[in-house]
Parts: sequence; C-alpha cells; structure tokens
Amino acid sequence: MLEVRDLTLRYGQSEILHGIGLTALAGEVTAVMGMNGVGKTSLLKAIAGRHPFRTGRILLDGADLGRPTAHAAARAGIAYVPQGREIFPFLTVRENLETGYACLPRAERRVEDAIFALFPVLAQMRDRRGGDLSGGQQQQLAIARALVSRPRVLLLDEPTEGIQPNIIQQIGRVIEHLRAEGRMAIVLVEQYFDFAHRLADRIEVMNRGQVILTERKEALDRDRLLATMSL
Repeated sequence: MLEVRDLTLRYGQSEILHGIGLTALAGEVTAVMGMNGVGKTSLLKAIAGRHPFRTGRILLDGADLGRPTAHAAARAGIAYVPQGREIFPFLTVRENLETGYACLPRAERRVEDAIFALFPVLAQMRDRRGGDLSGGQQQQLAIARALVSRPRVLLLDEPTEGIQPNIIQQIGRVIEHLRAEGRMAIVLVEQYFDFAHRLADRIEVMNRGQVILTERKEALDRDRLLATMSL
C-alpha cells in the first residue's frame, strides 16, 4: 500500500501542492483526476522522487521513505511512467528496457518473457531504435521499461496522450491485467475521462493543488464527479 500524507510542494516561492493525501492499494487502480494545471503531475513527480517536496510523508507498506531521490524511490519499488514517455531515441527497444535494471540487484537483471507477452510489438521490434517507433509503440515501451523493475507501485502519467485508439485499448487491457495480478498499486493520472473512470477502483479529484474529493468509484455518481472536476 502507498500512502501520501499532508504533502506540500513548491516551485520557487509558489506552493503547488497543499497538504495532499492519497492512498493506493495493491490490486487496485487509483485515478487522480482534475483539470490541467491542478498539480497532478507534480504529485506523481514528488512520489517518484523527481521533485523534492517541502513537508509531508510518503509511506510504502507502512515504511516511511523520507524524502527519496528518484533512484531511492525506484529501489523502494516505485516505478514512474512520465508524461511524454522519455524513452531514449538512439537506444534500441531492448536497450531501453535494460535501463530499468538500474534499481535491481545484478542477479535479477533480466527482461521477463511476461513483458513481451503484454506488449508483443516490442518483441518484434526489440532491435529497432526507440526513436523509430510510433508514439503508441513508445508509450508501450515506457510502460514495459517501468515493469522491468518489478515495481510494487506503478505511477502512470497521461498514458493515452497522443495515442491512437487501438493502442489505448491495449494499454487499458494491460492495466486491467496488472490489477488482476494483485501485486502492485497503480496510480493513474489521466485526462481521458472515460478511460480513467472505467479502470478506476478509487478516485481522487484535485483542484488548485488540493484533493477535494476521495471516493470509491462505486459510491460516486458520475454526474457528481464531472461537476466536481469542473469546479
């Protein structure tokens, strides 16, 4: 279980996150929703150690991670798929996947066959450079690279952005498969409402750097959710 408690974050003198709390359970998808600019990406970056937060706590299975660097967060079991994918364009697909080894003990540094089963196109293109892949294929590569580290928490930032519909459907099926395995907590930041709503078990709505609604999806009326997001 991932817990974020009373987290605040600043860029310069501007406070972007104000006392954020979030809970994500293994075997569930927690969807963080809200309009652009409300702090969703900043929250994921803080959890992933990409940006230092000012106050608050991040706990994984009850253990306080302190203020982790990106490497320390990854070593703890947090994998981050950033908005924009950030694959290495001049490395091959296989080499991109192997960058996920960095936080693993040497004996565990391998790309599991299960990853290629989730993303068959990557098996076909493993010797092709990352920059030669389509946007949808690069997104699949970014998610697969995160899975190489065998995470306990998977953070996904806008995985459908700029992706063709058939790849969006495949990414949705992968998320459903990972949830069904029950081994990781999944935190999904997504502007595509129907995609996020369909996959979510728990929904957190952000506005102006704060969480203004936290609810299980089955207890949340869709119209109320849409109205809250538009505040």
